[in-house]
Amino acid sequence: MTTEDKKLERPRVGRMLAGVCAAIAGYFGLDVTLVRVGYVLLTLFTAFSGVIAYFILVIVIPQEKNRYFK
Repeated sequence: MTTEDKKLERPRVGRMLAGVCAAIAGYFGLDVTLVRVGYVLLTLFTAFSGVIAYFILVIVIPQEKNRYFK
């Protein structure tokens, strides 16, 4: 995958809530489970400020375009 192919988009498949962790994992080439565990630990140790960051990222990161309807 080249740098032009990499896009930070929330996927429509393989997500739990809104797909923020799956988007970050896909962009950086990490395992989505590691990103989710890291997010939970970060949220617990920063007095739940990760929840606010998650909702901001839901707004900022665009959703993947639908492949079937153009």
